[in-house]
Amino acid sequence: MGEDARLRAVVTLAQAMAAAQTSPAPGPPAASHREPAHRRMARAAALGARDALDGSFAAVSQWDRVRGRLRVLVNVGELAEGEEEFPEDESYPVHDFPEITEFLHERWAEGGDEPHAWVERHDDPDSPEDTPGSYCHQRVAALRRRGRGSCVVAPLVLHGRAWGELYVARGVGEPAFGRADADFATVLAAVVAAGVAQDERLEEVRKLAFTDPLTGLANRRAVDFRLDEALERHRTESADRPVVSLVVCDVNGLKRVNDEHGHEAGDRLLERFAALLSLCAAMLPGALAARLGGDEFCLLAVGPEADEVVRVAGELCRRADELEQGNGVACGVASTGDPIGPDVSARRLFRLADAAQYRAKAARAVRPVVAGRSGGADDPVVRLADAAALEAPPDGERRHFRGRA
Repeated sequence: MGEDARLRAVVTLAQAMAAAQTSPAPGPPAASHREPAHRRMARAAALGARDALDGSFAAVSQWDRVRGRLRVLVNVGELAEGEEEFPEDESYPVHDFPEITEFLHERWAEGGDEPHAWVERHDDPDSPEDTPGSYCHQRVAALRRRGRGSCVVAPLVLHGRAWGELYVARGVGEPAFGRADADFATVLAAVVAAGVAQDERLEEVRKLAFTDPLTGLANRRAVDFRLDEALERHRTESADRPVVSLVVCDVNGLKRVNDEHGHEAGDRLLERFAALLSLCAAMLPGALAARLGGDEFCLLAVGPEADEVVRVAGELCRRADELEQGNGVACGVASTGDPIGPDVSARRLFRLADAAQYRAKAARAVRPVVAGRSGGADDPVVRLADAAALEAPPDGERRHFRGRA
């Protein structure tokens, strides 16, 4: 490959990784049906490197420091038996790869020379199969086992630390990689590492945009985004339509705690309640725990039946009543699984849950109040919420009923 072709390959790789960062449109990091950003990035990197090096297979792996393993994020190209494009748990002990645990970390952690790629070959005479425990043995044995003739391995280093590796292979009978290929792979690895670093920065920005800074829970923006998606599925899916439920909570006694003990004590109360909310959210698969602002929190559940959501909301009330300093919590529940009428817009579901929470607070209820369970359309909570919608402007309807009996 000539210099011009290699330059074009580098540009193509950088563009592919940039495109993977921006598509699809950004949303809350935990949106389960969306392909994770790191998968798109890893796949774009592997495909770009495979094409640039004229390989038949490529993989991107990350060093999982907690587990001490090199974890494969993606495999692309001609897959061997047992290989998957996005393996759930294909990983290898990092002690099999000393360039990760020792050589890379020690040499470049303090700003030494940049890492350089290297080549391994199926027919490497210095790597016989009867040399167990050697680094070369591990690589060459893997080539032989998977029917590949040679590979080039390029370390991925971020911020002076080993992050993982880029691996590109060719089949048996294809021209083996050489020194020039390793030099080019080093350049490609630098492009990939820069893309990964940029993606990590963007992911941090995404998290900040959808996270409440005090409690670490999701924020109102994340709830609105997820609720709109969930209700769209509820409206359009004819079979197995998911139940969408919203629990709105108001922490009782926060003003008193702030007035008597200071705002630091109030923040601690909010943080303790947030921990309880997160614990209860874990009882509902896929539920989102969020702080809406001030003393208001919510749970958004998509899938579990309404009765199960009400049960968990009751458990939340019970646990919150045991919190030090606070005075329990008022909870309101609105669910598409209950008779709340045909309008299941996000605005109305929030309005119903908020009206139910207001009723719970006014009655000092120790259990959640559930919209629609006392007469459907004639339910006092439903009437209260719908009457408020008629009397208030859209941006103020959630609070309009708060002066009503």
